[in-house]
Parts: sequence; structure tokens; C-alpha cells
Amino acid sequence: MLEARHLRVLRAVATTGSFSAAGRELGCTQPAVSQQMKALEASVGTPLLVRNGREMRLTQAGEALVRHAGGILAGLTAAEEEIAAIAGLRAGRVRLVSFPSGSSTLVPTALAALRAAHPGTRVSLEEAEPPASVEMLRAGECDVALAFRYEGAAGAGGEEGEWEDLVVRPLLTDRLVGLVPERHRLADAGAVAIGELARESWIAGCPRCRGQLVEVCEAAGFTPRIDFATDDYPAVVGLVGAGLGVAVLPQLAIESVRPRHARVLTLRPAVRREIVALTLPDLARVPAVAATLEQLGRAAARQ
Repeated sequence: MLEARHLRVLRAVATTGSFSAAGRELGCTQPAVSQQMKALEASVGTPLLVRNGREMRLTQAGEALVRHAGGILAGLTAAEEEIAAIAGLRAGRVRLVSFPSGSSTLVPTALAALRAAHPGTRVSLEEAEPPASVEMLRAGECDVALAFRYEGAAGAGGEEGEWEDLVVRPLLTDRLVGLVPERHRLADAGAVAIGELARESWIAGCPRCRGQLVEVCEAAGFTPRIDFATDDYPAVVGLVGAGLGVAVLPQLAIESVRPRHARVLTLRPAVRREIVALTLPDLARVPAVAATLEQLGRAAARQ
């Protein structure tokens, strides 16, 4: 019989690579971790770890169990939360993961409204870009993931297919805009075709946005010369404002950063990304998770 506490210990050991590190993460001693691992191996009837000096690796059975542990623990969390709600407990916990521009725009409004409506609900926030955030959701490391996908991007159909096992709550469509230094020749143009920036130095954002930039530029007949790349949107804006290049950023990112010494231009042709909230089907029935999705939807409607 598998026990949830043993699965949590196994996942911590697999993640940290040692009993002592897993104990620190779980708030228990190294001997306690060792005892629970022995109990788990006895329960499944096969070794889950191979120890070689200081090194430790999962056996094939251990890898299989870790792979399933996220879904099992998510299902248990869903059961616990739903039973508590039925029993009349007005409390809950939601682990939210969001990409940075969502964290600074949609999330604060949604969480403020959630706290006002359900003061007993606790929400934690961690930042991660998709697809890492989606992987965290499937691994049981969060309950709701804010993610995005670009319209018409290469492989978008495959990406959509990868979400078929998830509950997808569409939130809004975010348009990409051009960003140029305030003394740039096109600073007062209001709108710009991306081909007009073909000879410019480029400042790129997160890896997914970087890939989308290259794809859009190549569709316009050129490959962008990317001189700087950073996941930090304020840094992108600062580099553009300093005259070091041009950039394409989501409108949400611009709303969360004041573009000093830079001008925002409408991009032609329009490039859009769909912002969504994702969760697992079991978790969607948990009242605290459902309330979080509802408040994210309301926050998006006010954008």
C-alpha cells in the first residue's frame, strides 16, 4: 500500500539527490528520510534507489514511481480540499505559478479580490515561464499555472495538444508591440512594420518570446541580429531606452514597466499571444482553485 508521505519523501530525494538534502527540504532528519525510503521499498517490493558512495540514482522502478507521484499527490490534494469544503471548512491553499508579466498585472488584482472574498484561502506565488510552469503543474508542484501561447506559431497545434489533459481557462489576448529608443528614426511613427527594423540591433526576452521573435522576423524576410537577451522585461526596456537596440514585447509587459526614454509602437502585422490559466481536472473541482480561476478571469476582463 503506497502512502502519500512516502511518495513525498521519494520525490524530495529524487529532486535533491540525497537523504540529508531531502530532510532539510521536508523539515525532518536524515535518518527519518532513510527509514521512510526503506518502508516504501518494502511496500513496493523492489529497490527504488541505487547508492554508490556519495552518489545516488533512481532505479527503473524508482523513476516510474516518481513519474506517477505528482499526479497521485495532486489527486490526494484535490480529495482533501474537496472533502474539507463539503465538511464546511472555509479555508484552502492554492499554489500559483505565473510568468513575470502576468505576475505584475493579472495576479495582484486577482489575489486581492480572492483575499477579500475568501480571507481564509492562502495563495503562494512562484514565477516560471511556460513550458516549465506547465511541467510544474503536471508534477504536482503547483495547482494553477498562468501560461501563454502565440497565435499561428510554428508547432502551436502540437502545444495545444499537449494541454489536452488539462483544464484550460482562456483569459485574454495580449498583443505584441514594438519598442524603440525615443530618438530613433521611427519613434514618432505610431506603427511599424517589423521589416522596417530588419537592420537594427535587437534585444530579446524570454526563450519562448525569443523564438517567436525569430519566427516573425524570418516570415518578414530577415533574421534579427540579437545583441542582448534577458528574461527581465525592465532590463529590456532599459536597454532600449539607452539606445542599444529595439525590441518586441507583450503589451502586458509594457503595462507593468514604465518605458523611460523609449517609444511604444503598434506592430504590423499584428502578433498576438493567448493568455490562459491551467489546472488539472481533479484540482478544478477544488473550491479554492475554482475561486482563483474565477478571479483571474475577472482580472483579465478588466485589462
